[in-house]
Amino acid sequence: MYFTDRGIEELESRRGEEEVTFEWLAERLREFVDLNPDFEVPVERLATWLARLDDEDDED
Repeated sequence: MYFTDRGIEELESRRGEEEVTFEWLAERLREFVDLNPDFEVPVERLATWLARLDDEDDED
């Protein structure tokens, strides 16, 4: 188990029943980066990965 799994598990247990839009998620990510600028690159990578999940061109 990775350390990040704890946070993911907490997110799932606390908010797993909720439905959110990607617009809401994008705003929360922007807020997080504003408060934690050192995480700008990882958040950018996560957002890009999520945005491109269905892109067939990226499947290598």
